[in-house]
Amino acid sequence: MARYLIRGLIDGSLSTLGIVIGASIAIDLSPEAARIIVAAGIGGGIANGLSNIIGAFAAEKTVAHKELERVERAMLKRGAIKNSELHRETEKKILSSSVIDGLATIGGSVIPVLPFFILPALLALKWSVAVTLAFFFALGIYIGRVSRENLALSGLKMVLFAGATAGIAALIKIVM
Repeated sequence: MARYLIRGLIDGSLSTLGIVIGASIAIDLSPEAARIIVAAGIGGGIANGLSNIIGAFAAEKTVAHKELERVERAMLKRGAIKNSELHRETEKKILSSSVIDGLATIGGSVIPVLPFFILPALLALKWSVAVTLAFFFALGIYIGRVSRENLALSGLKMVLFAGATAGIAALIKIVM
């Protein structure tokens, strides 16, 4: 289940950082701008999270049921797994992994928005990027620890990826 938590946190924080950067570029960063950015970020994060619940559910169900079908074929008994303990456990795993993915996405979406609750919009934008990059560094350290890699290098890789994503989102200003 950790993979769904990590995936959701990454998805929620990066996609919402993109929304925050895009909204910040599109509007004048007046005191009222923070409310608009928070609404866009939280609204986008919730929509993304709910989308991930149904997306993960559909994908996991498809893969899991193909695997159950493969097991049935190996048993040479069609329908042998339906209503079995394995089938029930598979259904529970599909549901829980989907919900974890979606809720983690919503949770991750809060990270880039938090500075806008307490700081003026321009300063909040800078802190939003910094807090998200710091989160990615910490996440990279965790991933490095689990995978027994160099912690600093693992954290740096995650920061570079998140920074590149933020940079690409900021390129909207050039296009507009």
